[in-house]
Amino acid sequence: MSEVTRSLLQRWGASFRRGADFDSWGQLVEAIDEYQILARHLQKEAQAQHNNSEFTEEQKKTIGKIATCLELRSAALQSTQSQEEFKLEDLKKLEPILKNILTYNKEFPFDVQPVPLRRILAPGEEENLEFEEDEEEGGAGAGSPDSFPARVPGTLLPRLPSEPGMTLLTIKIEKIGLKDAGQCIDPYITVSVKDLNGIDLTPVQDTPVASRKEDTYVHFNVDIELQKHVEKLTKGAAIFFEFKHYKPKKRFTSTKCFAFMEMDEIKPGPIVIELYKKPTDFKRKKLQLLTKKPLYLHLHQTLHKE
Repeated sequence: MSEVTRSLLQRWGASFRRGADFDSWGQLVEAIDEYQILARHLQKEAQAQHNNSEFTEEQKKTIGKIATCLELRSAALQSTQSQEEFKLEDLKKLEPILKNILTYNKEFPFDVQPVPLRRILAPGEEENLEFEEDEEEGGAGAGSPDSFPARVPGTLLPRLPSEPGMTLLTIKIEKIGLKDAGQCIDPYITVSVKDLNGIDLTPVQDTPVASRKEDTYVHFNVDIELQKHVEKLTKGAAIFFEFKHYKPKKRFTSTKCFAFMEMDEIKPGPIVIELYKKPTDFKRKKLQLLTKKPLYLHLHQTLHKE
């Protein structure tokens, strides 16, 4: 083991213990921060392409699974109904695996998969790098094909098990209306559920790249399974939809606009919701419509109740 790898494993181990200590002491905000920072470091290493890595592909996969478990524990701490979620004692089983990652050769103890690292900048970073999109993107992408290549696999999650008296929600994202729909490269939508303070209540999900474009619409036709029973969502929660696309000139994925649906809008059947200008305002304090034109996000909701 090289000195670089030994130092890396020590830093990971120290971060893991800090998060678990905060967690056991009830310092949830600090625990969530520590878990999310470590998860991101692990995801980066799991997907690194450099040749000087001492980790095998199988070890990278295990590192990615540990990152997923950290995200699951982080989501559980932000939930008001944590007894059915990923527990601290479960997470602690992963510390020796991370410590001994170079020699670990057993089956991973939890049925999870590595989550792709999202190529996304923080809203502040993104704004510093961008001009007004209308000025910058005029004419770009003209003549692009009618279908998009399936480059982004998505991170959609399966429906939760049903519970008596509890309601599950499936949201079909049908299409989004944009005046420059044809200019968007590798577009996808990130779906998250936030409380009034912008804290995640469920794991974040990314759709695959859109299936096709037509006139002023980008079509998705993909189902999102809400990762919490409707009755367990906190008061004031909202479901956010962030439309993202790749900018080859800047080599990063940008949020173009966003939409959200509040709890009183959860009803079976079709719904269209308004689009707002970035950066995404999860606290819903300073909202600006994207356009005055009649362009919306088109959804269809299905409720499942035992």
